[in-house]
This record gives sequence, C-alpha cells and structure tokens, in this order.
Amino acid sequence: MKEKILNRFIRYCKVNTKSNPNSENLPSTEVQFELAHILKNELEMLGLQNVELDDKCYLMATLPANTSKKAPTIGFISHLDTAPDFSGEEVNPQIIENYNGLAIKLGNSGDSIDPLDFPEVLDYIGQTLITTDGKTLLGADDKAGIAEILEFLSYLKEHPELEHGEIKVGFTPDEEIGRGADFFDVSKFGAEFAYTVDGGKIGEIEYETFNAAGAKIEIHGRNVHPGSAKGKLVSSIAIGEELNRMLPFSERPEYTEGYDGFYFLMRFDGSIETTTLEYIIRDHSKKKFESRKKYLEKIVAFLNEKFENRLTLEMKDQYYNMAEMIKPHPHIYDLAVRAIQKAGIEPITKPVRGGTDGSKLSFMGLPTPNIFCGGHNGHGKYEFIPVESMVKAVEVLVNIATLAVE
Repeated sequence: MKEKILNRFIRYCKVNTKSNPNSENLPSTEVQFELAHILKNELEMLGLQNVELDDKCYLMATLPANTSKKAPTIGFISHLDTAPDFSGEEVNPQIIENYNGLAIKLGNSGDSIDPLDFPEVLDYIGQTLITTDGKTLLGADDKAGIAEILEFLSYLKEHPELEHGEIKVGFTPDEEIGRGADFFDVSKFGAEFAYTVDGGKIGEIEYETFNAAGAKIEIHGRNVHPGSAKGKLVSSIAIGEELNRMLPFSERPEYTEGYDGFYFLMRFDGSIETTTLEYIIRDHSKKKFESRKKYLEKIVAFLNEKFENRLTLEMKDQYYNMAEMIKPHPHIYDLAVRAIQKAGIEPITKPVRGGTDGSKLSFMGLPTPNIFCGGHNGHGKYEFIPVESMVKAVEVLVNIATLAVE
C-alpha cells in the first residue's frame, strides 16, 4: 500500500486546484474541476454507485454495504482546493527515503526544512517524507485526505471479507476560502454522520473548532498637501494604525495556542484618502467570541466619535464551534478513537485552530468531526507529509468502517 498511496498522492498534487477568495464564481476556480473529473473516473472504475459531479464541483459517490448486519451509513469527506495564498502550480514533490534527521534541502530554492525550525520532523526519522521543492506548496491539505479516501475504498474492494455498512464519500471545492460546505447537499449525501479527513499529524482527532467571523473596516481620510496640512489633513492610514493598536497585542495568532482566541489582521491596504483593514476573529468560547466582536464594534464607535464618522464596519459570522453539534453524539467520536487505537496509534484530541467543512456540515445536520491525514506545515513551501502516516490514515478509515458494523 505504501507505494500505491505515495504515487496516488503525488499524482493528485500535480493538479493545480488553487482557490480564489476574490472570485464570485462557484467554484471559485475552474481548475478544481480537473481533479474532480479525475476522481469521478476513478470512483467509477472502483465500481462505486451514484457517482455524481455537479455544476458547483461537488463530487459524491456511494459504496454499498456488503453485509446484512446493522451498520450506520458513514460519510468521508475531503476538499479539492489548495490554499489561495501560495502557489499550487507546477508542484514537484521531493521524496526523502529513510529520513536521517538532518535539514532537508528543498530543491535548489535555498530553503530547507531544518529541525531547528521545525522540530516535529524529527518524529519521522527513518520514514519516507514527501516535501516541496521550495517553490510551491505541496497540497497535502487536503490531497492527502483525498488519496487516503480513494485508497481506503480500493482496499475495501480488494478485501470483500471485511464487512462494512454503506459508505458515502464526498469531495468539496473552496474549503480553503470558507465556502466548502455552502452548497453541500446533506440530504442527498445520505450519511448519518461523517468525518472530514483533513487533520494534521498522525493520531489527531478533532471535534472542536473556533467560532469565526470576518470583519472589514473602511476608513476615509482627507488628503491635503503636507506643507499646509495643519488642522486639515486626516490620514486614514494613521487611523487604521491606531485602531490596530487598540486590539490586544497578546491576542494575535503568533502569541496564542490551544483554546486561546485571537484577532488577526489579514490585510491592511491604505492611502491618505482610503484605508481598508480586514480581520478574522476567532474563539472557541461562544461567549468570548461575542465579546470579541462587541469590542471591535466599540473601538470603531470610539474612533468614529474621535474622527467624525470616518469608519465603516462590516462584520459577518463565518462558522461556529462544531462541538455544540457533535457532543450530543459521543459515539461518533468514540468510534474514531477506537479505530485509531486499533491501528496502534495514540489518539490526540485537540481543538482545531481553524475551521473545516465539518464546522458548517455539523450545523447543517451532519455531525462531522475531523481526523488526521498526516500533513505538516500546510499552505506553504515547508509543507511535508510522512508516507507512513498516510498508510496509517487508510488503516484508520478501514477500522472505522468495520468497527461500525453492529
């Protein structure tokens, strides 16, 4: 299996599926259809039923049950797109056999994965690592999940003696820009519960996400020649800087971990006349989440009073903590824990410091925790994944399907 999943994963990585947050199209980029069509053909070749790719690039299929025993209908979901903030074109993965614990040069880019900067790589000495060549991201987020689901289906087809209930699989577009579940038809999918295969290091299982909002603030200044600016010039840039300083410095992503929430300034574009700030606001606690939003509103109100209503604020909730929808169904989490343990892995339960399709899907009536796919350092050139972790992920999916039978 190791060689099969390695080759499958690299083949998927070479397909550019980068999404675009500035596009209003569905999906945001047409290139996502290329991988979707490849997967559709492979699902059909495996003999799955009801293989359907719709005009918004949602791909679904069914593996029928091979047992008369009682078993829930379980879904497995991964996303097609890669992060929009780093190149996903002309991906040329490197294969590092029997990793020796030293810095890994990333092609001829001059960059490397150095254990001094990325100590987690030392957990995989002796294993086979797949890295970038330093010029693009790798795409393990989430093409590793896709490869693992396809290999899982292939394994079940090759081993009919393994009893399992009905299996649903789904592949979504635009997860990286927060739209992955927007047009997911939960009723048509038909699963009782599901798992996104979109987590990080081996052993992780996650059922808690942030509550999330996005905020856009536009500031309008007044430009006057600096030689005669006294009492006249109003710099929208300076107002933006003042606003950002009023947010807690220690509550930025680079200073937080675990259950800590944060404000993250994603964009600051400005001139004297007009400045735009875009934030994401995150907190696992719903109460703290609401407090964070109110605090930003108070800052904007204060600055509007100080600077004669020069600021406008648009704020929109993006998703909520899926723990609220999953905790009433503990058997879903327990099944994944048992499957991980059966694979000889220690389960790692931790909150997602981000979002997954499962966040929205859980509130749409499909409880969907997240399980590991094995990748590290997603969204950039330092991304890597151990092949052995991918093999174990497939084993966990098989265990979930078989343990669920009665």
